[in-house]
Amino acid sequence: MADTGDTSRKVRVLKAPAVRRAELLDCAQGLFLTRGYEQTTVNDVIAATGLSKGAFYHHFRAKEDLLEAIADRFARESLGVIQQLQSDPQLDALQRFNRLLSLSREWKRGHIAELRAMFTTLLAPENAVLYQRILEAVFKVLSPALAEIIAQGEAEGGFDAGDPALAAEVLLGLANGRRALVIAALDRAETDIDAAMSMIIGRIRAEEAIADRVLGLKAGGVDLFGPPEVVRAMLVDWKGAAPAAESRRRSAE
Repeated sequence: MADTGDTSRKVRVLKAPAVRRAELLDCAQGLFLTRGYEQTTVNDVIAATGLSKGAFYHHFRAKEDLLEAIADRFARESLGVIQQLQSDPQLDALQRFNRLLSLSREWKRGHIAELRAMFTTLLAPENAVLYQRILEAVFKVLSPALAEIIAQGEAEGGFDAGDPALAAEVLLGLANGRRALVIAALDRAETDIDAAMSMIIGRIRAEEAIADRVLGLKAGGVDLFGPPEVVRAMLVDWKGAAPAAESRRRSAE
């Protein structure tokens, strides 16, 4: 009788390095979001993927490298949207700028459930390092791309910002500055959509007026969030995307 050997032994599956690296990043990102960056160790990531320590260290030297790679992934996704716009020669600078904002809204609307899950955990105190690193990486990509659009507007005679790089920095700073208000509005939306909508629209209209002045445009040039109906629809979708456990908790309060 032929010896069949130990059939319980785990067969090692060979995968391309890029696939292994992506798997490690997916796993690390999930652990960072659920446990927190500081509470997650390299051994946790290795155990969750089932890989050896050697396989992990072939791709990453330390946990900080995972953080950098995750932040870079978010940044490259943002850059992909911008490159899509830059490849359309029929758009002038203002159309390109507003289309960038529109694409961002469309993407958020289509991924509201995932955003809610990530947003809730990413803004937790234990994920402050992860959030800040992602923000810095995305801004590092967006800032020069936005400055390029503004410079195009200057060349076309439609913008009068003076310093495209500084103008881009100011506009991105405004977006980051609305974070606390958006968090408060999303929480308010759980019980009062109209009140949450009023909070967001008030802030957005003020930012649009500032952006118009920064870019040297007439009032109404920049369209940050679309019509009020878009804001309402996103808030309704956000509320509807609440996990069942969270909904039960809120109902009991």
